[in-house]
Amino acid sequence: MSEFSPLVFSGVQPTGNLHLGNYLGAIRKFVALQASRNCIYCVVDLHAMTAQLVHEDLEDQTRAITAAFLAAGIDPKAHIVFNQSRVPQHAELAWIFNCVARIGWMNRMTQFKDKAGKDRENASLGLLAYPSLMAADILVYRATHVPVGDDQKQHLELTRDIAQKFNSDFSARIAKLSLGVEMMVGEERVNGYFPLTEPLIEGPAPRVMSLRDGTKKMSKSDVSDLSRINLTDDADTISKKIRKAKTDPEPLPGDVEGLAGRPEADNLVGIYAALSDRSKEEVIAEFGGRQFSAFKPALSELAVSVLSPISVQMRRLLDDPAYIDGVLADGGERAGAIAEKTMKDVRAIIGLLA
Repeated sequence: MSEFSPLVFSGVQPTGNLHLGNYLGAIRKFVALQASRNCIYCVVDLHAMTAQLVHEDLEDQTRAITAAFLAAGIDPKAHIVFNQSRVPQHAELAWIFNCVARIGWMNRMTQFKDKAGKDRENASLGLLAYPSLMAADILVYRATHVPVGDDQKQHLELTRDIAQKFNSDFSARIAKLSLGVEMMVGEERVNGYFPLTEPLIEGPAPRVMSLRDGTKKMSKSDVSDLSRINLTDDADTISKKIRKAKTDPEPLPGDVEGLAGRPEADNLVGIYAALSDRSKEEVIAEFGGRQFSAFKPALSELAVSVLSPISVQMRRLLDDPAYIDGVLADGGERAGAIAEKTMKDVRAIIGLLA
């Protein structure tokens, strides 16, 4: 092999209802990437166990994420859609990467510190080690690119560190078996088996905030359903939530700078801009100086036109779980074939008899 074949991998955890922020920040970009790249999209159900081991509805949540992928326009025939646990090579490679990664690397992960909180001694080993599984998710397909947001950049850097250390430690074996690509690692030329996966940043991701508090991100876990627009919400519910969204008494400003210090106004303008593929400047040029009583109906109409077809299709798909399971089974079989080829090579590189 003279170079790595371009391939995009990304995954979404099956926890809670997908909402507008998930769609604008990730799923819509997944759909767009299909036009120019080979893509593998995964429902990472093993990751869902790191923060909470027992789930009453993990199967339903996995199907819901899959339905969102399909309803938004991901093509499961042209690309691969599957759930992580169907491909055991993810966990196999994760164990090997646990032996490659250093404890100090894991202790530096910001998300572990945030999720473990002050009681770190009571956090599960899975929560500490899940960045190794994330690296395995990506590298078991030797994916070259991953679409990332700000909260995942550190994990992708760790994935690159793991790949780099594996390539360096086993460079001689990789060369002997003719399994790698000659590449530079720092100032050293080595025979590398895994690519140093690159982040895929398709312009700034919209930061969608709560409809009840513009200082907090829109979240699946918020106790108030009015704080978010779920992808399964019907047209009437979408309109109701936008109508009830928190605002301030002032009209929209005449320029973008006027949104500073007005988080709810900034959020609604940002949602309109993202849904219409326009800039905030363009939205303000149209609506600046107008009251929210005029802006909210326009935003509702836009949101319904974009999201309602997705929600209708999602609900239709969720009424046919056998179809969703068939998509996941087909995707798992195709993903497994790629993953097993990687693991066959990795076992040979390490010296595992199989």
